[in-house]
Amino acid sequence: MSMLHTVNKSPFERGALESCLRLAKSGAAVLLIEDGVYAALADTAKSELIEGRKADLKFYVLDTDLDARGLSEKPTIDGVETVDYGGFVDLVAEHDAVQSWL
Repeated sequence: MSMLHTVNKSPFERGALESCLRLAKSGAAVLLIEDGVYAALADTAKSELIEGRKADLKFYVLDTDLDARGLSEKPTIDGVETVDYGGFVDLVAEHDAVQSWL
């Protein structure tokens, strides 16, 4: 069973990303949305969270949420794929279940 995890809280304010990454099983996907997009930024104090799981999880970030926060020109972590709303829908359709981390 493949799982899509969505994280919408900043890793600098809440522990949702840490909880997600601790419990996500190998082969799952993580989509960073809303304030969760801050976790996709390269060279931050929280970058190591994603760097440590890139080998067994796929990471995505929603482009419109990067844009809304003025982050679209900032470098993201290598391997984090940017998707649009259509890509978001595709991810939901590709996975058996969606877990939202609030």
